[in-house]
Amino acid sequence: MNLTKVNLFFEDLGGGGGFDVRSEFDPSESAIRINTRVLNKMKGDEAQRFIEHAIAHELYHVLEYCGDVERSTKRSVSEARAERFAQMLLETRA
Repeated sequence: MNLTKVNLFFEDLGGGGGFDVRSEFDPSESAIRINTRVLNKMKGDEAQRFIEHAIAHELYHVLEYCGDVERSTKRSVSEARAERFAQMLLETRA
């Protein structure tokens, strides 16, 4: 599946299980959501890095959804891959 655009929203995504969700990709709306509950605890460069990392991480999930990268049936594997993707993406732009 091809997405022509991905919307970006800043919202309070709440928390659960003792941690706050950093961000999420919602394929039903083709949207990446950044959790303002977490973001609002940060300032300056820390907030900027948080946003950049969250977007890069969720872009991996967009690629999974579109079939451009292999999708794992295990969430832990998918999340680890998204973290590696985000780190690699952010390192190459520095």
